[in-house]
Amino acid sequence: MITISNTSVRTQREPLAAPFGFKGGYVDELWQSVVCLQDDIGNRGTGLGVQSVLWSGPEVHARWGHERGNAFMQAITAHALEAAVGVSFGTPLDLLDGLTGETLAYADREWGGGRLRATFALNALVPVDHAAWALLGRRRPDASFYELIPAAYRSALTARHDRLACTPVVSYGMTAADVEALLDEGYFVLKIKLGSDPDGDGDPDKMLAWDIRRLEEVHRLAERRDCPHTGSGRIAYYLDINGRYGSKEPLLRLIEAADRMNALDRILVVEEPFPEHVDASVADLPVRMAADESVHDEGDALARIQMGYGAIALKPVAKTMSMSLRIVRVAAASGISCFCADLTASPVMVDWNKNLAARLPPLPGLTMGLIESNGGQNYRHWGAMKRRHPVPDGDWTDVAAGQFRLTADFYARSGGALDGSDYYASLCELD
Repeated sequence: MITISNTSVRTQREPLAAPFGFKGGYVDELWQSVVCLQDDIGNRGTGLGVQSVLWSGPEVHARWGHERGNAFMQAITAHALEAAVGVSFGTPLDLLDGLTGETLAYADREWGGGRLRATFALNALVPVDHAAWALLGRRRPDASFYELIPAAYRSALTARHDRLACTPVVSYGMTAADVEALLDEGYFVLKIKLGSDPDGDGDPDKMLAWDIRRLEEVHRLAERRDCPHTGSGRIAYYLDINGRYGSKEPLLRLIEAADRMNALDRILVVEEPFPEHVDASVADLPVRMAADESVHDEGDALARIQMGYGAIALKPVAKTMSMSLRIVRVAAASGISCFCADLTASPVMVDWNKNLAARLPPLPGLTMGLIESNGGQNYRHWGAMKRRHPVPDGDWTDVAAGQFRLTADFYARSGGALDGSDYYASLCELD
């Protein structure tokens, strides 16, 4: 057993190169968390996280704004660390089980506006969970990440990809020239952010009209390009609605529009069309629906599967690796596909995500695994952030022709995501 004797948390603010639009809003900065856990024999594990208040708690962002919303999430992380001191655990999954309930309760109390979305608290727990995995790695230095996973969860992770399709994000503010540049660089799965609020008045008809125009614009740029890595032989679209459609009706209209423009067979997946309280069956739709924000745990995963969702977006960088492993086991038991989505993650956290993406069977329609990574598009100081990676020149870290190459060294080193970084370790102040 590992007993936590001391903890610390620090936060850095990373500016974005331009406002990043999604969920009907924009962000121009993301706070990065750095957590250190020390055990009772002196080992230290460092964990990272990115706070995305607009993604994980749009109600917090709307009510409290950027500064207070981020300070709130930081306080939740600090509270979880206080609760962790003196706790013993065998695996990080055990630690997360012990912290989640208390963390959710604290978040609800401090929010005071009704029950807070569980995703907000899970976002705050990501660096704690990452640090716990790193601490376990210190105890078993010769083990890869896969070998650290409890045996009961490994059966869901049947792949060992040598390539991952990297999907960049097409956010609200991107121009046609920006999209063309992504295609010219070889990207062949485009994640298109929908659900815009073009006039800032919350009008659902304007939103849908904007979304259809956006899909038409991207399709016009991509429709004639061939691709050997997709079942259609064409560029694939991954539509992310981020829970912005209040009912099934606008989703049906979007699908009809896609069919009219001959783009329907290009749609690999449509992610999170509705707010999580909307329990609408999607089993009758002609495209695969993926659940994301609505899945906080195994029960939520099973509920969405029963509604006809054919995929689940896993987010170790947003909901913890431990919870992602629990969710993927439920999905695998039902024959449901999973893939790894991003949260504008830092270079280290992209590789943390890759450790899971590398083991997931491909989505139907792809010849390889899939991972979203948009940090390089969005962070102003991405180059400096990459130099803080424990293995900044690893041959798996850069995208080529829209793919990450996963070499034997990647698997042997778990992408460097559990290694110590001198830069991040220097931020930890433990007594």
